[in-house]
Amino acid sequence: MSSRTFTKAALGVAAAGVVGLALVNAAAGGGEATARSKLVLMAPAAPGGGWDGFARESQQAIKSDGISNNVQVVNVPGAGGTIGLGQFAQMEGRSDMMMVTGGVMVGAVELADSGVSMDDVEPLVRLADDYAALVVPADSPYETVDEFIEAWKQDPGGTSISGGSLGSIDHLLTGLVAEKAGIDPSKTNYIAYSGGGEALTSMLSGTTVAGMSGYNEVADQIEAGNLRALAISSKERLPGVDVPTFLEQGVDAEMANWRGLAAAPGVSEEDRGELLEIVAEYRQTEHWQDALERNSWTDSYMTGDEFEAFLDEEIDRTRDIVEGLGL
Repeated sequence: MSSRTFTKAALGVAAAGVVGLALVNAAAGGGEATARSKLVLMAPAAPGGGWDGFARESQQAIKSDGISNNVQVVNVPGAGGTIGLGQFAQMEGRSDMMMVTGGVMVGAVELADSGVSMDDVEPLVRLADDYAALVVPADSPYETVDEFIEAWKQDPGGTSISGGSLGSIDHLLTGLVAEKAGIDPSKTNYIAYSGGGEALTSMLSGTTVAGMSGYNEVADQIEAGNLRALAISSKERLPGVDVPTFLEQGVDAEMANWRGLAAAPGVSEEDRGELLEIVAEYRQTEHWQDALERNSWTDSYMTGDEFEAFLDEEIDRTRDIVEGLGL
């Protein structure tokens, strides 16, 4: 999919975006509101997805300790989060709002070329990561990453890999692994699906040879013996997850599906500090600690200069991968 096609897809959900903007304005109405009295969390995705789940876990953690008196979640879906990003960028100075963001949005911004970017808001914090795994059906001849890569090198076009939408973490990681394995990323045969269920079905039916997917999305199938995980994209092995990393198998590929929060543009330093205090408080709650465990999220709390440097590196790396994939 070209950036032009992606942009057209974004325009296709513009009507829903207008509704979303009205909802956001209604939820955030009242210029005197403060984040302690009324807080809006924008999930730039439809209900039920990863960002929505992250927003609602945050909402419950804030409620659990009375950190803010009134916490609402507003969904603004479309185009990998860039519809919500564009609307949030219009919330100049809103001190009672935060938007969920993360690695998926970084990829979508590069792919869409829609004129809006992370520079148009105020990134605040990285909070939690999950990771993607390269998986094959249980009856696949490939037992290791080395075996899979050897076949992939011989026939990049014939080695189909299923995953999420174009520009997703699944797609970016596929390009990164290909590059590190000495395969031209633009020659990979990545089959994008809108949902993890469709990608899984394509793999189990033999339509695709392998899949790149968030580990949490396929963990049950791995445990049930229907899938075999060849590698995971974390830096080190995850606690309780018996899957080797790409790194330990000689493939220099590490990538987190990180999730965090951003403030609206133009917020004062005082208001920015207040929002960061709210985040620091709710990540210590029992509910949030339980959410990390339930969702198999890795705590990756990062703010300030460290987070800014990380985000700059992520944007640069993502841009390079997108270009390598020929998107």
